Amino acid sequence: MLVKIEELIEKRLVVKSVRMSIVANKTTELWRSFMTERKAIQNPIGTDLFSMQVYDSLEYFESFNPNTEFTKYAAIEVADLRNIPNGFNKFILQSGLYAVFLHKGPAGEFPKTMQYIFTEWLPNSIYTLDNRTHFEKLGEKYKNNDAESEEEVWIPIRLKT
Repeated sequence: MLVKIEELIEKRLVVKSVRMSIVANKTTELWRSFMTERKAIQNPIGTDLFSMQVYDSLEYFESFNPNTEFTKYAAIEVADLRNIPNGFNKFILQSGLYAVFLHKGPAGEFPKTMQYIFTEWLPNSIYTLDNRTHFEKLGEKYKNNDAESEEEVWIPIRLKT
């Protein structure tokens, strides 16, 4: 699996969010709500969507437990954060260094991609995980459960010390 190292510039996003865990997965409900009301969002930049995860700390990865909660976001980038529709919030995606992977295939195969990133690529790289937002960029080739689907997986990193 190829990886690109990219410096992300800060992004302004309009979001909906939910607290969840891997076991108590609420991703479908979150995205259904977001997509139903998405037309109310003003000034979108492009059509790419962002599926983001914010973990309370890096301990989430050090002692992984599928019952541990995190915050999941459905988002779209906007030109400015004025006039946020009711039911949505604003979110600043901080700039920083990311490892970017391409996941190809249905959502059901996503755990294999994550396993490769966290058990093979990251431990053998010159990078370590950084405590910032993780996200997937869902572009024009994203088709959810389709075998031809593609999405970018952005993992926050920093050089090992």
